[in-house]
Amino acid sequence: MPSPMVQFNNVHKLYGAHAVLTDLSLSVSPGEKLALIGASGSGKTTILRILMTLETIQGGSIFVGGQPLWSPETAGLSPRRREMHLHKMRTNIGMVFQQFNLFPHMNVLRNVTLAPILTQGVKEADARALAMELLEMVGMAHKAHALPAELSGGQKQRAAIARALALKPKVMLFDEVTSALDPELVEEVLNVMRKLALETDMTMLLVTHEMSFARDFADRVLFLDGGRIVEEGPPGEIFRNPQQERTKLFLRKIVAAGLSL
Repeated sequence: MPSPMVQFNNVHKLYGAHAVLTDLSLSVSPGEKLALIGASGSGKTTILRILMTLETIQGGSIFVGGQPLWSPETAGLSPRRREMHLHKMRTNIGMVFQQFNLFPHMNVLRNVTLAPILTQGVKEADARALAMELLEMVGMAHKAHALPAELSGGQKQRAAIARALALKPKVMLFDEVTSALDPELVEEVLNVMRKLALETDMTMLLVTHEMSFARDFADRVLFLDGGRIVEEGPPGEIFRNPQQERTKLFLRKIVAAGLSL
C-alpha cells in the first residue's frame, strides 16, 4: 500500500475550553478524493484550516506527503524556523474558500499568476502561460483581463480554483465552495471540480453540504460529529445504507430539507 498523502494521528484541536477535534486519526491515500460531511460545527472545516496552517493543534501529529506538518518535533522549532517549515509545507497544499478571496484590484490573470511569481520564483511569462492554460481548463480564459467585480459568483469561484491550481499542489482542499453562490451558478463550479477529479491525480479533500455531489465526486466519505469520525466508507454505503444512528439522523434531516442524496 502507498504511504498516505495526508495522515492525522490522534489530533486534538481546542478553541478555548471547547474541543473541536478529539483524538482524530485519519489517512488519505495519494490521489484519493475524500468528502467530509456532517452538521455545522462538527469539525469539517477545521480539518482543512489545520492542513492549510491557518490553525494550530494542541495535540497529536499531522503529516503531508510523508513530511511532518504538525508534530512534537516541529513544535520545538524556534518561531522563525517553524514559519520557514510551514511556508515550505504550504507549497504542497492548495485551498479554495467559500468567499473566493480574490484580490479586488487585480484582474483575473494577475490573481492567478501572483503566487507562483512571488512564492516559487516562476518567471512572469511562464506564470502567464500556465495561468492561461488553467483559466482555459476552468472556462475562464475569456475573463482573464476582467476584475473580480465584473464576474459572477460562479466565475469568481472558478478563477479561485485556477489560482489554487497555479501552485501545482499535491493536495487540494475545497471548503463549501458553492455555499456562497446563487443556486443557478452552483452547477458550473461543480462541473469544474468533476473535471479535476477525473483528469488529475491530485489528492482532494472536500467539505460540502451538496450530498449528491459528494456521492458522485468522492472515493470515500467521512461523517463527522462533535469532532469525531462517526462513520466512513464508500459513498454508496454511507448514503444508501448507513450503519450508525447519528449518520441516519443526519441524512434524514438532509432529505427533510428537500436536498437530494
